[in-house]
Amino acid sequence: MITPVILSGGSGTRLWPLSRKSHPKQLLPLLNDTSLLQDTINRLSGKKSIDKTIVICNEDYRFMVAEQVHASGVETGAIILEPVGRNTAPAIALAAINAMQKDENAVLLVLPADHDIKDISAFHQAIDTGLQQALDGHLVTFGIVPDCSETGYGYIKAASAVAVNEVSDIEKFVEKPDFETATKYVNEGGYYWNSGMFMFKASDYLKVIEEFSPDIFAATQNAMNGATVDMDFIRVDKQAFENCPSDSIDYAVMEKVKNAVVIPVDIGWNDVGSWSALHEIGEQDINNNILIGDTKSISTRNSYVRAEHKLVTTLGVEDLIIVDTDDALLVANKNHVQDIKEIVSALTEENREEAVIHKRVCRPWGCYQGIDQAERFQVKRITVNPGSVLSLQMHHHRAEHWIVVNGTAKVTKGDEEFILSENESTYIPLGVTHRLENIGIIPLELIEVQTGSYLGEDDIVRFDDIYGREDASKGKQK
Repeated sequence: MITPVILSGGSGTRLWPLSRKSHPKQLLPLLNDTSLLQDTINRLSGKKSIDKTIVICNEDYRFMVAEQVHASGVETGAIILEPVGRNTAPAIALAAINAMQKDENAVLLVLPADHDIKDISAFHQAIDTGLQQALDGHLVTFGIVPDCSETGYGYIKAASAVAVNEVSDIEKFVEKPDFETATKYVNEGGYYWNSGMFMFKASDYLKVIEEFSPDIFAATQNAMNGATVDMDFIRVDKQAFENCPSDSIDYAVMEKVKNAVVIPVDIGWNDVGSWSALHEIGEQDINNNILIGDTKSISTRNSYVRAEHKLVTTLGVEDLIIVDTDDALLVANKNHVQDIKEIVSALTEENREEAVIHKRVCRPWGCYQGIDQAERFQVKRITVNPGSVLSLQMHHHRAEHWIVVNGTAKVTKGDEEFILSENESTYIPLGVTHRLENIGIIPLELIEVQTGSYLGEDDIVRFDDIYGREDASKGKQK
């Protein structure tokens, strides 16, 4: 059986302001109504011999990942949480250990969560070819047949000339080249883009990790030996994983082993790594524009315009990327979108929250969205999913006023418990223990008005929480 391993740990800063640290690109619906993570899961639908999926993600994204996986209707084998990022080689080792606990002959199909593949049939054929190679003891990588001189990808040089979906030994891996070198690679042939997709037996991967990166092998073994199960999640031992070296699978394994092979594929692949990439793979109008949301464009060409919350208009422009969110606006020339990370870095240095979070913030129980804020007050719109409940908590510096807009709320306030329905409200004084629960079958929506001397999210003292979150007052808000 093939065990898909989906790596979902990146932050995707090149797609700011839509992708941010608290809500990265793989969890966003960038190409259709489902997220890139869900697209990665769904494109395996109907493929025979596919076992339960393993998803590996940063623990900060665990509830969003679990919700999206469940919404896909796929039964997962595990959602493994990384307490810190340690690159792909250790992450895959965690998955290999988990897979072998259930099937010592498991074959792993490693897939990044944030790629787009158009030709699903060709992708499935490549998996079949890779499976046979993996069963024969090879470590397989899939090389993308290049259609341009791309400088944003690493390349794989095949040892022999082969056709699409055939197999070759690997001569070498090469770093991201300059344009002249990339053009030489494409003209010469035999060079393929490094897709970051792999296939091998879990046992074979662990064997070569132990041989070539024994520190990674030992640390990941210790991390999994000390793992605990929490709801849908496997929490690896934090200290053991923090002691693990950070390295990619390319450096730690693929460039060192003798039994690595490459399968060239032509599957309509894109790593969705920038706004210009989204412009290239999307459905363009007659003026080569992609217009999403409430937009009106006149005399506009070759541009990507995305309106999330308000009308966005353009007149007499071309080659622009325009992305409007509720708290940030990006206007960039298409030729400079690879440098968006410089904007994010500058915002981070200034401690601007726009670099990290959206106005709409996801929580395991639902979400909240900032509406208005000034000195000593803040207004939020809160949505609580049916059956969900917030932590039992209190605040040292703020009071809250709740007004139910839709649904039915069960409120705990001090020693009281009572029900609030639409158009009803309550006041939570500063320092009073409180809790909110949606006891209805539709989303509970309310307006929360906060007043006080300090309104930060770290002014939360939790006494009970079904999601296992630590107190924000202790430095962690999850």
